[in-house]
Amino acid sequence: MTAFNVFFERLRERIGARDTVVSVGLDADIDRIPEHLLEKDLPRWAFNRRIIDATHEYTACYKPNAAFYEDADGWRSLRETVAYAHGKDVPVLLDAKRGDIGNTARKYAELLEHVDAITANPYMGRDSLEPFLSRADKGVFVLCRTSNPGGSDLQDLELSSGEPLYRRVAALADLWNERGNVGLVVGATAPDELAELREEVPDLPFLVPGVGAQGGDAEAAVEHGLADGVGLVNSSRGIIFAGENAGDNFAKASGQAAKRLRDRLNQYRD
Repeated sequence: MTAFNVFFERLRERIGARDTVVSVGLDADIDRIPEHLLEKDLPRWAFNRRIIDATHEYTACYKPNAAFYEDADGWRSLRETVAYAHGKDVPVLLDAKRGDIGNTARKYAELLEHVDAITANPYMGRDSLEPFLSRADKGVFVLCRTSNPGGSDLQDLELSSGEPLYRRVAALADLWNERGNVGLVVGATAPDELAELREEVPDLPFLVPGVGAQGGDAEAAVEHGLADGVGLVNSSRGIIFAGENAGDNFAKASGQAAKRLRDRLNQYRD
């Protein structure tokens, strides 16, 4: 059995208890929240609470994206959201893609006081990630092969060794995993790279975005995304805005979408 830290063991327990590897991305875009919630004191929190109530049964992890909360009311909404998810016994992964050096990195890492895991950008090297990696109780998902079309601009660049940059990132992340707290972000829209990277780093769990609105490969996400049964397949807009035109029934539609994704992914799990 792969040696995981506290976060990944908790995630393993959650996956087993709920029979799901679904990560729900809580990208609470204020422009898409139902109009009747905009009257609330914290509309993003009001929206997230209803989404969590409808989806937690099918969810292994929640993944709020920090970009949707970076204002005063947004941070308040995010704190309420994290606390509520924890009350449902669901871990929270903050999609922040942080990466900097020195005091800046240490300040960014303070976000881990409030959440269970974070995404991080490895472009500035090991020292920029050390404040995150040093948190042996938390999870750190390192960006490796992303699902956006422009990801290949840098990630596919061939190094002097002949390997693409994203494979070097994976190899480095494997070296940085002394505490059993490192995973990789690998998009579901690149199934060949998913398979290749799983062979390269058999012990690192993957966070696999792109299965929902981006139309990624669900079978490849499950077959190659899990390490010893642990990993996450994320859908954001495809779940939380499934009921965008359903009025008061928006949350019910999100719950149904989360269940459909769980059942779809479970077809490919061992």
